[in-house]
Amino acid sequence: MRRIFQLMVVIFLLVGCSSITGKKPAPVITIEPTEPTEQPTTPTSPETVPQLPKVKTVDWSTAVIPLANQLVQAPGVESGKVLLIDSIKNNTNMAIQSMQATDAIIDAVNNQNVFKLVPQDVVANARKALGLSQEDSLVTRSKAIGLARYVQADYVLYSVISGNQQQSEIEMQLMGAQTGEILWSGTNPIE
Repeated sequence: MRRIFQLMVVIFLLVGCSSITGKKPAPVITIEPTEPTEQPTTPTSPETVPQLPKVKTVDWSTAVIPLANQLVQAPGVESGKVLLIDSIKNNTNMAIQSMQATDAIIDAVNNQNVFKLVPQDVVANARKALGLSQEDSLVTRSKAIGLARYVQADYVLYSVISGNQQQSEIEMQLMGAQTGEILWSGTNPIE
């Protein structure tokens, strides 16, 4: 209570100091608005709109079909098992069409008729339940394995695109969902 009283005394002293000095407040001058004078208009050049960066179109099927062929022929891969194909991780300095690339992988592996694929709506619901974003660009092997365990898949196919605009490649790894062991790995350049 004493501190509050001391604080109030200090505040009153400080407020009173400005009235003791006898200074008058600065005068307020009102300025009437004037009519704007017409200035000569100069023709302005039209603004140039910057062009969007060109998107590199990729035929994803040509990049992933050779890898899908290698995958189904890998030793130790059992036919008829459940496979989760996770979305592609982008390790490049460019924007890629990750959904189109993932769809191309799904089509290439599905055409081999070796695995039972986890439907994409089940994958989307599992991602939502685990708090993973559909557009997760920070896909990790541990997230992919956790997702595969959640949907009770036997295998998970983890894919990474690396490189730059001039030269990039796709790498795929088939991992056991229960052990996390890499059973097969392959790379292919992206044209």
